[in-house]
Amino acid sequence: MQARQAAALGLMALTAACASTQAAEPVHRRAAAVAPPPRYNPVGLEGVIGRTAKFLEGGFGKPDLDIREGTARKLQYAGPACVLDLYLYPPRGGGDPIVTYVDARRPDGTDFDRASCVAALERAR
Repeated sequence: MQARQAAALGLMALTAACASTQAAEPVHRRAAAVAPPPRYNPVGLEGVIGRTAKFLEGGFGKPDLDIREGTARKLQYAGPACVLDLYLYPPRGGGDPIVTYVDARRPDGTDFDRASCVAALERAR
């Protein structure tokens, strides 16, 4: 019986040691700053940067994917050589969203030159 009481007392002491009498202080974290979009060479992208979806559809045809989220829009064109993602946002003064960022990749997901992808899709359409 004494062994059980000793074990129970030891367990209670161990449990009490784990309890804290201090209130946890709230953690204040600063919001991470939004990084500016990466800069890249716009040469060869003059036909898409600053253009509206209507203009793009006139040149590339109907996009393979058209995603809208709030005022933003993503158009995707896929060809045998590459997949082109065009990101459109409304200009500061208002108006129709325009392409502000372009990304390109091969169908397997590896990087592809943006301007070369635009040229390949223009030839394919």
